[in-house]
Amino acid sequence: MTVQNNDYGANKIQALEGLEAVRKRPGMYIGSTDIKGLHHLVWEVVDNSIDEHLAGHCDRIDMIVHKDQSMTVKDNGRGIPVGLHEKLQKSALEVVMTVLHAGGKFDKDTYKVSGGLHGVGVSCVNALSSYLKAEVHREGKVFTQEYSQGKPTTAVLEVGDSSDTGTYISFKPDATIFETTEFKYDTLAQRLKELAFLNKGLYLYLVDEREIEDDGSFRSESFHSEGGLVEYVQYLDESRTAFLEEPIYVTGKKDEVEVEVAMQYNTGYSENIYSFVNNIATKEGGTHVSGFKRAITREFSKYGNDSGFFSKLKFTVSGEDFREGLTAVVSVKVPEPQFKGQTKGELGNSEVTSIVSQCVGDVLKHYLEENPKKAKQIIDKVVLAATAREAARKARESVQRKNVLAGGGLPGKLSDCTSKDPTESEIFLVEGDSAGGTAKQGRDRHFQAILPLRGKILNVEKALEHKIYDNEEIKNMFTALGVSIEEKDGERVLNLDKLRYHKIVIMTDADVDGSHITTLILTFFFRYMRALVERGHIYIAAPPLYQVKKGKQSMYCWNEDERKAAIEAYTQGSGNDGSVKIQRYKGLGEMNAEQLWDTTMDPVSRILRQVTIDDAMEADRVFSMLMGEEVPPRRDFIERNAKYAKVDI
Repeated sequence: MTVQNNDYGANKIQALEGLEAVRKRPGMYIGSTDIKGLHHLVWEVVDNSIDEHLAGHCDRIDMIVHKDQSMTVKDNGRGIPVGLHEKLQKSALEVVMTVLHAGGKFDKDTYKVSGGLHGVGVSCVNALSSYLKAEVHREGKVFTQEYSQGKPTTAVLEVGDSSDTGTYISFKPDATIFETTEFKYDTLAQRLKELAFLNKGLYLYLVDEREIEDDGSFRSESFHSEGGLVEYVQYLDESRTAFLEEPIYVTGKKDEVEVEVAMQYNTGYSENIYSFVNNIATKEGGTHVSGFKRAITREFSKYGNDSGFFSKLKFTVSGEDFREGLTAVVSVKVPEPQFKGQTKGELGNSEVTSIVSQCVGDVLKHYLEENPKKAKQIIDKVVLAATAREAARKARESVQRKNVLAGGGLPGKLSDCTSKDPTESEIFLVEGDSAGGTAKQGRDRHFQAILPLRGKILNVEKALEHKIYDNEEIKNMFTALGVSIEEKDGERVLNLDKLRYHKIVIMTDADVDGSHITTLILTFFFRYMRALVERGHIYIAAPPLYQVKKGKQSMYCWNEDERKAAIEAYTQGSGNDGSVKIQRYKGLGEMNAEQLWDTTMDPVSRILRQVTIDDAMEADRVFSMLMGEEVPPRRDFIERNAKYAKVDI
């Protein structure tokens, strides 16, 4: 590791403001108090350890989830300074832990780059924890301080000797603040896996003391990557067929901005570009992504034109044609990043565009010159992409034009609601005419519309775009929802201006076939109407699996545990369940209209699961794996995750 600066002491800690408002308005500081806000606490602590790694002082981070839902994050960095802070006349450790925006990352000499400039720091984690303990290994000693709700409950104490260095933070989120205090293993593991790829050479370990393996050990995983972004792209594309032996790799530095890019072409049809600034995902992209796209379009366009590959085309090749079937990760390290909005979703530094464009362009130029066969293979795919895009544009315009000429062109099978207010209207996408008929009878026709879908819709993961517009069920969804795909600045965007329903509910049978149909519909939404998912318009209905009856009494159950509890309640522990009748619903069509309304459609009593995208990269990888051509990755995924599968109600 390269040590950039060892002069990291109490005088490097800058205190910017206090903690007073954090507990009163936690959402302003961590976004929300739901499960996402809960995990934001973990990221704040881990980001500090990552910053130590970026500064060249840490190569290992451990994360331990304890049985009581508390969390410990350990690193082997330099350790938070404990000396006296001259201005505040208290230990620098206490300043870092109790003053918002206090830390070494605001001093350019301490951290060259940092992921947390918009972050709120470990002090916010402290404020929102019922208990927190900081343990520092530094200068041959061990120091500790404990806190409750952000306030110290002990002094900074020297408790022993240590030959190691590092910071250990243990905290228990405040149950009076958060809606849930249960950390999700998969969420933690996915972020650590991401960080391992983004920081090659870093070792990360996750231990979950809440789950015991068959051999008696705790559930655990380790994450480490020597290949970095190259391995990341290969991981993301593991269920696709790549046609480059190795991803194209770019690394460069200019004006203190570090650029690292890995890109791979595959035989698929989707474009997947993921971006990071100082290890923080930028979901809305920004200037670094603009620079990457500019380089791709410029270099491939020049190569294709100079080689005469585009001379016979009767239409212009666009930027997105060069990116069809492209998976790329764009990572930059920027000393003073400027983000648009508090979510850090989009990088705004204008100078980064040209830096990334130049770094990527130089590498691509040499690659195309030195690999003419691979270059032609990529250009051939670009030509096919352009041809398919033109066909898709004509097919799409034909569908949308027919809708306009037909005065709205609503599908004949659609049973619309009477309300014209999209904010109160909802549409149920129902499996088959039988269930559709029952749903139509049971609905509240004022605000609930029903669209029956015939059989399993087209698997869009395996189809060219222009083919999807020939599929009757997909055409019906487009026209019923009132959305359209338009071209804007050379990019295809989903126009939601005329969206007719703000709740789109997938309602299928609670069996394997129903789950498959749900996955097909979700794949379609993810690939072609992702904005609907991102804006929270997509839901999945949860019909019950059982009805348990005894005499005139009845109870609906959504899983095995509820079924057993219902039987127990009706037999009052006597074990005599002979008078208890159990009906297993194999499909929505087995319910009458009143039952379907009571259990699945009534807003007062129903269960709806909103579909969200917490991690677009992982969602893309899973959709491609589950619905794509490659069987081995799908089999491996099922075998690997079967033991952890749970029914989510």
